Amino acid sequence: MGTALIVILALIVLLIIYLINIYNTLVTLKNRFQNSFAQIEVQLKRRYDLIPNLIEVAKKAMAHERETLEAVVAARNEAAAFLKAAAANPGEASAIQHLSQAEGILGGALSRLNVVMEAYPNLKTNENMMQLTEELSTTENRVAFARQAFNDSVMAYNTYRQSFPPILFAPVFGHPRDAELLEFADSEQIQQAPKVAF
Repeated sequence: MGTALIVILALIVLLIIYLINIYNTLVTLKNRFQNSFAQIEVQLKRRYDLIPNLIEVAKKAMAHERETLEAVVAARNEAAAFLKAAAANPGEASAIQHLSQAEGILGGALSRLNVVMEAYPNLKTNENMMQLTEELSTTENRVAFARQAFNDSVMAYNTYRQSFPPILFAPVFGHPRDAELLEFADSEQIQQAPKVAF
């Protein structure tokens, strides 16, 4: 009887240690993808901060293109609002999806702006515009790298959370659902380096 009791107690201790390990791994992986999203947030904020400067320089030369400029500003403001919502809970599917859609709209508005700016040769040689577009291109690359790191972290979290036996305990430990990947509708275009032509 004494040996059986020791074996049962040892099994209970091992089970508790295993459950603690599952809990700690879930927390670690969740913190990792939340930190990865914070890196995206930093780069997107930098991008959003560059856009008004770009618009200001372009506005002087493109007085007749007010609608295009306003579309970029509106898309930037909407994306910034969705970024704030997603940053509050980077694992929430709807927040990530709304951010993804807003980023797609902003990307389209910036593309239209680049096409319109082609008609203004004085912008091609403007030193401020060249510097801003270079910073914007660099930031776009940083966003792509940060998004890849975030998606890798989310995949690691989701894979662990979906595996057996963590899937049995994840909801009990406060991890009821998978985290959402950050994908953009124009993922084919995003795979290419951004092209800013002047």
